Amino acid sequence: MKPKASTANPLTRKFLAYLGHERNFSDHTIRSYTADLTQFLRFLTADAEPPEAMGDGAVCDRIRSADLITLRGFLAELRRADYSRATIARKIATLRSFYKFLAREGEVQRNPVKVIRTPRQDKRLPKFLGPADIERLLATPKGKDLLSLRDVAMLEVLYSTGMRVSELVGIDLEDIDPIAEVVRVRGKGRRERLAPLGSYAVRALNRYLEARSRAEVHDDEAVFLNRHGGRLNVRSVRRKLAKYLALAGLDPSVSPHTLRHSFATHMLERGADLRAVQELLGHRSLSTTQIYTHVTARRLKEIYEAAHPRAN
Repeated sequence: MKPKASTANPLTRKFLAYLGHERNFSDHTIRSYTADLTQFLRFLTADAEPPEAMGDGAVCDRIRSADLITLRGFLAELRRADYSRATIARKIATLRSFYKFLAREGEVQRNPVKVIRTPRQDKRLPKFLGPADIERLLATPKGKDLLSLRDVAMLEVLYSTGMRVSELVGIDLEDIDPIAEVVRVRGKGRRERLAPLGSYAVRALNRYLEARSRAEVHDDEAVFLNRHGGRLNVRSVRRKLAKYLALAGLDPSVSPHTLRHSFATHMLERGADLRAVQELLGHRSLSTTQIYTHVTARRLKEIYEAAHPRAN
């Protein structure tokens, strides 16, 4: 993807190209980096009249000369604008990566962001649905038409694999191995993994794919199609999930990611190994998966306090 005009100077252009070509970052992630860098460059060039009139050379000079005082001024502006800690932490991470890249390329002598401390994050436990609620949700789609069969398969695959909704809509027919009952998933950073499909998901997929084979399609590769025969998008999945949550009498604001949280929580509650869950979720770091141990520990504590005669 092309960077925005305000980030289209040689240094940021080089960095964004590096993220896309060498790090294999997704377009969505690159857009986030671009937005963060755009905001930082606006801060650096705020005294120019107008800022857009400043040439590439002058902008690059300001990027190179930015120091700890400059960065603290930028962070102070973010706090005055009432950005959340999580958003500020993300912007710091963007700048840290940017200046680390520039230091490696010899564009700056040192990374001024290296000494900036990331704001402490409040640990929020992931929301998840209990097994009974999952059963109610998965039993809600009715009908034998193509779209109803698609919706059943879609929900079953999300819960069966714990994949992200962006990964779900990216699945192609060639990614499904019906013999081994696994699906190839393209995750963040274009990393691939194999996700096992449970028997319910396999049956739902088979019924949907059989009906799909008889339908008129415009996308021969995509597994999940919209009503026009093209690839289903993330927004449509969210809309469909909200519909079935409401029909099942559940909170319609629950996101598709909650099914991913539910998958991980239920796996750990039933004795799955943490590293196995890490692999299934496609997490690069085990620490990302460990948040679910807090959920299961809390649940075990609730069970203990409700059942043990001397717990209270």
